[in-house]
Amino acid sequence: MRSRRTTREPEVDPFYDMLFNMLIAFVFCFIVALLAMNPKAMKAGDIPSKAEFIVNVSWPDLNPNDIDTWVQDPGGNLVWFRAREAGLMHLDRDDRGLQGDVIVVNGREIVNPLNQEVVTIRGIEPGEFTVNLQYYETRNGEPVEATISIIKVNPRAEVVFYGQVVLPRKGDEATAARFTVLPDGSVTNVNTLAKSLVIPQ
Repeated sequence: MRSRRTTREPEVDPFYDMLFNMLIAFVFCFIVALLAMNPKAMKAGDIPSKAEFIVNVSWPDLNPNDIDTWVQDPGGNLVWFRAREAGLMHLDRDDRGLQGDVIVVNGREIVNPLNQEVVTIRGIEPGEFTVNLQYYETRNGEPVEATISIIKVNPRAEVVFYGQVVLPRKGDEATAARFTVLPDGSVTNVNTLAKSLVIPQ
């Protein structure tokens, strides 16, 4: 007589089943996240902004006077309000004191009190940069004290220079800072030795 062999089905634990499904879901989410972070997946037309240095010039809020920023790179390129792009530099904001800072919304005047000019340097260019300020126009005839900060952005934010310059009267020019950029992007020889940049109008 032939012996009858019985095979027993292995028991399936529902807890392990649930864990396996959760693992699959986690892997799927991880792959989707990787695809979303892929820079090649950026939409056409997107232009990532990039800066190596930011030059920030500010003077007291609500001050009506116009202070202009002039920056020269090692190649002699000059950025100012009539040449907003030069070499790797760009004048992102040209502030004219209170002029243009008043808008009317629903019949009510709103004033932007901030006085600030910003120049970005969008690459590493070895050599000396010079930052000058000019007291371009006055509405009250008073001296203006401006604050200058130069920040190295990459690989982390680092203040290269921070200081103040007093411009006594309209037409005055002052060198706020000079600094030398090395090929590796580091900065040396920061000083305030006078050097004229302003082009006679």
